[in-house]
Amino acid sequence: MCRIVISSCDIDIYLLDQYDNLGAHTQRGIDFLDKYAQFIKDRCSIEGEYASKLRRLVKNYQPKKKEEEDYQFSSCKAFLHMLNEVSDMAGQHELIAENMTTQIVKEINNLVKEFKDERKRHLHEGSKLHAQLQASLAQLDKAKKAYEKAFREAEKAQENFTKADADLNLSRAEVEKARTFSVMKNQTCEDCKTEYANQLQKTNELQRQHYSTTLPKVFQQLQDMDERRITFIQNFIKLSADIQQHVFPIVNKCLDGIVKASETVDPKQDSRLVIERFKSGFSPPEDYPFEDLSNIKNSEGNTSLHSVPSFKAETIKGTITAGKLKKRGGIFGIFSSNKHHIDETKEDYSDLPPNQRKKKLTQKIEHIQNQIQQETAARDGLVKMKLVYEQNPAMGDPLSVEGQLTESGHKLEKLQLELQKFQNYLSEAEHMTLTPTTHKKDRNSLSEDSLSRSASDSSVNNPNNNKILVSNTPPQANGKADHNCSSSYSPESGISTSHTSIPEVDVYADEEEFDNIEEENVDFELEPLPVLGTARALYPFDAQSEGSIPMEEGEEFEVVELDQGDGWTRVRRGDVQEGFVPTTYLQCFLYNNC
Repeated sequence: MCRIVISSCDIDIYLLDQYDNLGAHTQRGIDFLDKYAQFIKDRCSIEGEYASKLRRLVKNYQPKKKEEEDYQFSSCKAFLHMLNEVSDMAGQHELIAENMTTQIVKEINNLVKEFKDERKRHLHEGSKLHAQLQASLAQLDKAKKAYEKAFREAEKAQENFTKADADLNLSRAEVEKARTFSVMKNQTCEDCKTEYANQLQKTNELQRQHYSTTLPKVFQQLQDMDERRITFIQNFIKLSADIQQHVFPIVNKCLDGIVKASETVDPKQDSRLVIERFKSGFSPPEDYPFEDLSNIKNSEGNTSLHSVPSFKAETIKGTITAGKLKKRGGIFGIFSSNKHHIDETKEDYSDLPPNQRKKKLTQKIEHIQNQIQQETAARDGLVKMKLVYEQNPAMGDPLSVEGQLTESGHKLEKLQLELQKFQNYLSEAEHMTLTPTTHKKDRNSLSEDSLSRSASDSSVNNPNNNKILVSNTPPQANGKADHNCSSSYSPESGISTSHTSIPEVDVYADEEEFDNIEEENVDFELEPLPVLGTARALYPFDAQSEGSIPMEEGEEFEVVELDQGDGWTRVRRGDVQEGFVPTTYLQCFLYNNC
């Protein structure tokens, strides 16, 4: 821009006559810096939008309640783990956008304002120096013109005196007057000459200072400013790469996690799970007998023939020949959306094959037992609250909890009756056996005796046998109690009369029902959330939004609520503080049952 070579003998100056061009160049440089800031801002917007779409994609493919059973397969578990890793990768893109915004965009905005002010100050100083030089040149030109005018007048006055002195017709007084006028003009000319010389000396000195010191100093300041701007752009370009490289290790960990998840896929194990899930317990049908038509006339009492169509029509759902009666579902419908499909089954699942029926009844009993445990914990919390209110009436009215305790007791009673009912169903299913028939004349009809045989290798072991009360009393005629009468179970008759309404509980909607019960009756959190595992902070976090808590790098927490697809995990610090922190900032160690 400006190069000044100073030596002992001369000074070479370049670009001193390009003041306006240099001013325009510095302005273009500042505009370029502002343009780079806009580029980073647009890139941050793209990174944030990409992260948001990744999170939306993960949320859309999270398993629904009706698909949870399918996620026991290793391939489905690997897919779910991949979704979690993709969510973590989305968090890294959000981190890139956040760091670029705070470390680059904001810094550039401040620098642009600073450079504009500095450029304006330097250009104002240069304009001031230029104005001073122009004023000095104007004074010099004015002094020169005054000297030229005085010199011409002095010459003319001298000529007039010489003519008057040579003219014999003029008087001595006129000659003396001409001489005096000539002397005065010569004196004026000398004064203008002196003033012109002084002004010339001042102007030359100012011009030398202007082009050798003051103006080069302004140009040097502009050059330093422009070089600092270029250096900042260089640093910002490098910083943008460093910010992205900083998240690469975490992204690589996510990719490694996806690879490890893929290595956990076990086709053989998935096939065994499919067999275990769908095996019915029915034996394959026996061979069809040969029908000798010549003996029909001799068999007077035998009026019915074994026909294949009638056998297929009477085939019970769940046997080998009835496999096409039901549309395939389960693992084949993981990525499908079948919202209008309703699996109509009886309350006691008597329309299912023996193994499937026992499995459904066991799941139902476990679900009811979990509800009983939760309702018992809620009732215990109400009892503790009532005791606190009785000891300290200022905290609340004990009578206000009485109604909730009564309603909780009714719910527990309903759940106990429901548990006893399904335990009876399970006992009935356990005692039903499939005995194969040995009479050829009975092969055409699938009797209950011939279909109640259960293969020993296909029986389902109940993991909660120590919690199930098996009763020898027969189950209820139908699994539904009257909602308007109260009930108590009678072992003699096997019929239960209802004290309170016993709601039917859907296996796939257990969590929603319990949530509804909690929302109707308990308006406050009675006990802290259970601990699902532990977590360690990988990075520091400064909580700014409501519901979040700050954390330091390396700090330990208890995980009380997993990430629901929004990028936040609920943790607890000791027994004091509880809140949400970014999932990507944590290294979680969950318990095996979570």
